[in-house]
Amino acid sequence: MGFPGAAVVTSCPTGHPAYSQSLPREARSAEAARRLVRTALTVWGLGSLAADATLVITELVANAIDHARLPSIRVTVSRPSTNRVRLGVVDRSRALPVLKAASCGDQLRGRGLLIVDSLTEQWGTELYRWGKQVWAELWDAGTE
Repeated sequence: MGFPGAAVVTSCPTGHPAYSQSLPREARSAEAARRLVRTALTVWGLGSLAADATLVITELVANAIDHARLPSIRVTVSRPSTNRVRLGVVDRSRALPVLKAASCGDQLRGRGLLIVDSLTEQWGTELYRWGKQVWAELWDAGTE
């Protein structure tokens, strides 16, 4: 079962190759985000990053679902260089994500950014006047 407008994926016609998709701020959007990431990585010949990248985008989407304000988010996948991919989730909240300590007791939630931090070369947040983008970058050392 798809989302209204879920088939609409936008590509970036200039600059670095990129894809983006607006999705409802719902748990089931993580599946569509993973599909977008896998598709982009396959097109770019970076399939070796798929396992880590799909886990990272799942965590970024989950974070936005928990903390954003409006009913939709935007997932972005870009390729700033031959061997690097940048994943991002844009939402309308300016609240910054918090990297929690690994020893959070018995909490079942709240450690997603620890996963992002451990699987990516770098990650961060870009603040906008109306919201933010939380992004993470992965590199494929085997690609030149």
